[in-house]
Amino acid sequence: MSKEIVAVAMSGGVDSSTAAALLVEQGFEVIGITMCLLNKYDDRSYGSCCSIEAIEDARRVADRLNIRHVVLPMQDAFKRFVIEDFINQYRNGKTPNPCIRCNQFIKFDMLLRHAEAVGAKKLATGHYARISKDPETGRYLLLRGHDKRKDQSYALFRLTQEQLSKALFPLGNMTKKETREYASAIGLPVAERRESQEICFVSDKDYQSFLIKVAPELSNPGRIIDTHGKNVGTHKGIAFYTIGQRKRLGVYGPKPSYVVRIDKDANTIVIGSEEDLYSSRLLADEINLISIEKLTGELAVTAKIRYNALDSRAVVRKFNENMIEVLFEKPQRAITPGQAVVLYDGERVVGGGTIVSSG
Repeated sequence: MSKEIVAVAMSGGVDSSTAAALLVEQGFEVIGITMCLLNKYDDRSYGSCCSIEAIEDARRVADRLNIRHVVLPMQDAFKRFVIEDFINQYRNGKTPNPCIRCNQFIKFDMLLRHAEAVGAKKLATGHYARISKDPETGRYLLLRGHDKRKDQSYALFRLTQEQLSKALFPLGNMTKKETREYASAIGLPVAERRESQEICFVSDKDYQSFLIKVAPELSNPGRIIDTHGKNVGTHKGIAFYTIGQRKRLGVYGPKPSYVVRIDKDANTIVIGSEEDLYSSRLLADEINLISIEKLTGELAVTAKIRYNALDSRAVVRKFNENMIEVLFEKPQRAITPGQAVVLYDGERVVGGGTIVSSG
């Protein structure tokens, strides 16, 4: 009897490499697929998890595991769906999360379709999250990873029922420490590879230099005003500021000042006090629901307004046909348009959306 074929998105890191090794151990026929996202974008190279070195690391792991390895060129799609959206979001005064779009459009759409084309039934990644199926509703569920410090369910909330039905997260019940120990025990050459926390196409976390290079028109100065409308300074372009920012404002006073609002139409940055950063309400669009089919009435949840945020108790309800309203029990600091709000019911991801506004 032939083995079931599973494709693994191999980035060259310890997580995806360990995921591939676990699936081999479990008896699957594994095909490693590494996306080649490396390109020249206005003469600036980007790399990290998509660098030539990362591709070579993935190839070495595949050789060690004795599995097929494919390098898939996806530069154009990555530029279109991730990089250009990243630029446009900042152009509109928002702060995007490109990893969410990469998971939605690149990994679990295009890469999944390629995996199916080579005979794979499932696509596995090294994400720290879990998948189960609700016996009552039949819906696929996205659950938090066992390692709460590494849980990546927030970045996966856009996955559809079909995508979840074809996804595997072999590390979902493991901790990062256990992953490294397993990789070391079986001799994977990337067992001690340093983990990258940066945006893969932005060098040294310097997104401002990246934006200036690829979209110099974003360096359009404008007014900085306070919450009373008083002109207090000049900004260097709204793309270079985010809600809650305190540094590099060039505004001085008796108390610290923070960016509390970005007005794209007026090309204006509004600054205020620490207290001005807090809000108990937000609106979100681009909604995706996972554990439930639709939202009816009010639903008690916990919510995260950014990847590293703690859960906060809230109530979510339908605002209109395209938006939800989230009302927090306690005011939240620096709710940021462009970021995702992800809703939880215990371990389950209820769904989420893209923050449009607060207050």
